[in-house]
Amino acid sequence: MVRAERRDPCGTLAQMSTLVLGSPPPELQALLERRRRAGADRLDEVWQGVHHIVPGPSFEHAPVATQLTLLLDAPARDGGLLLAMHEFNLGESEHDFRVPDGGLHRPGAAGMWLSTAALVVEILSPGDESWQKLPFYAAHHVDEILIVDPTDGWSRGLSYVTANTTRSNEAD
Repeated sequence: MVRAERRDPCGTLAQMSTLVLGSPPPELQALLERRRRAGADRLDEVWQGVHHIVPGPSFEHAPVATQLTLLLDAPARDGGLLLAMHEFNLGESEHDFRVPDGGLHRPGAAGMWLSTAALVVEILSPGDESWQKLPFYAAHHVDEILIVDPTDGWSRGLSYVTANTTRSNEAD
């Protein structure tokens, strides 16, 4: 058996992605079915047909989500937006979608698949793919993205995304 390891510059074992070409083997199909039955797949995403198995959030997500709910609720209502500090499917179908940690939505948002959002919230977890989602959010005309790092005083930065550019403003 060959075991591949990758370490970051500090010597910490880094996460590696695995891509299965062709039909998934029976063992992988069984894993996906167990995750579906247990509800553990609710955060999984599909990136242009590639299934991303996403682990559940750490406990550190909960207080950050609560703080954001308290902070964003009144301004969202004043702006005529709907606050949803819970996961939702952003995309057109089960073939290409992301599951942000929360967001602000315009009136009329409903259903399984939301094509856009006024604001998307991503709460970072070690090794997650939040930063890699920015081009997808830009393509789906998300107005703003708030990326929060619970290990760094909870607010890392506010990223504004347009169709062709991404820039980040540090927030203290």
